[in-house]
Amino acid sequence: MYRYAIENLYKWKKSKYRKPLIIKGARQVGKTWLMKEFGQNAYTDTVYVNFDSNSKMSELFSADLQPERIIMGLELYSGKKIDSDNTLIIFDEVQEVPRALTSLKYFCENAPQYHIVCAGSLLGIALHKGTSFPVGKVDFLELYPMSFKEYLTATGNERFAKLLESLDFSMIASFKQTYIDALKQYYFIGGMPEAVLHFSENKDFNEVREIQRRIIDAYEQDFSKHAPNEIVPKIRMIWNSIPSQLAKENKKFIYGLVREGARAKDYETAIMWLSDCGLVHKIGRITAPNLPLKAYEDLKAFKLFLADVGLLGCMTGLRQTVLLDGNDLFKEFKGALTEQYVMQQIISNFNTYYYTNDRGSCEIDFVVDNGEIVVPVEVKAEINLKAKSLKTYSEKYDPQISVRTSMADYKKEERLINIPLYAISEMSKILK
Repeated sequence: MYRYAIENLYKWKKSKYRKPLIIKGARQVGKTWLMKEFGQNAYTDTVYVNFDSNSKMSELFSADLQPERIIMGLELYSGKKIDSDNTLIIFDEVQEVPRALTSLKYFCENAPQYHIVCAGSLLGIALHKGTSFPVGKVDFLELYPMSFKEYLTATGNERFAKLLESLDFSMIASFKQTYIDALKQYYFIGGMPEAVLHFSENKDFNEVREIQRRIIDAYEQDFSKHAPNEIVPKIRMIWNSIPSQLAKENKKFIYGLVREGARAKDYETAIMWLSDCGLVHKIGRITAPNLPLKAYEDLKAFKLFLADVGLLGCMTGLRQTVLLDGNDLFKEFKGALTEQYVMQQIISNFNTYYYTNDRGSCEIDFVVDNGEIVVPVEVKAEINLKAKSLKTYSEKYDPQISVRTSMADYKKEERLINIPLYAISEMSKILK
């Protein structure tokens, strides 16, 4: 398998301003695999330490945190000599020993020559609790489930992934049926590496669903194992309400769908917990499309998406025949899956929000900024290109460029670009 995030790791390795690196992301998105793969390909040697139930490491980090002492302890533990230039040190499940996180400050300040990469499935929560290390002493990398392009590569269609990168849309259009068929599969399989790997080997949709159920079960066990007892029931209620929230035509999160009479202040901590774990993405509403978008965020209105489109389908019990053969009963939910898919492909490249006007008569599915321009993105599940909201938005705000994404072919009009859904991962390149 190939993960594009590894390119960021190579850049990190070469940077003269390199600090210890923390990889954040939901459980089972491939953090451990990525770190080990990077170590194997970019270094002569790797020292891998898993902090989960590791009493030796708890003891090592419970005393003095001076880097030279810790390096000596790691050498004794691993039986390997650590060469600062040629050894990658990997700390996995690092949130289990908070002082190991604290030690990164001392490595940054006093021993920056060592190459240290860390990850943990609940790291977001450890960081939010204010585990003692100063911001500014570490680099961060966010890892998401596999993108559609990574899925193509993993399933033996690497040349089609490369063709998307070339932006040769006349050639891409010649193979659009291949892309559409693969995209429908991706809606079902999603980007969790274990599901993609098994599908690439066995082409068994039932096995994929089994794997996704296991992943969802592991997430739900994390709720009771790691979240404060008083918010566990609320986390479960929020989590279980997400498919029905996204199935609505207006996908704004409604607390009343979680429980009748529910109020924001009762559930804010539960949503923050799910967000810190990387299990949900909270996409806020903006009141006006100006830079920076964050300054125009309406903190009361947002949409909640899951980490992965395959997990969303699994939670709703969607069968592959409905998805792959097309089915009238499925039309409503197809919009939810498509929006989830688009969010997943663009969130790593853009600050992502959505827009509705005060009357609610105009809704833009996503509004993104790349630091230079603000771009409205209208999402269509099929090839229907009628976009009344986009027209209303454009008349009011006159954007430099707008994007509509659907199953229709690529087309550039005056200030509107139609990007096929299967090529939406290339949006940042197309906008350049």
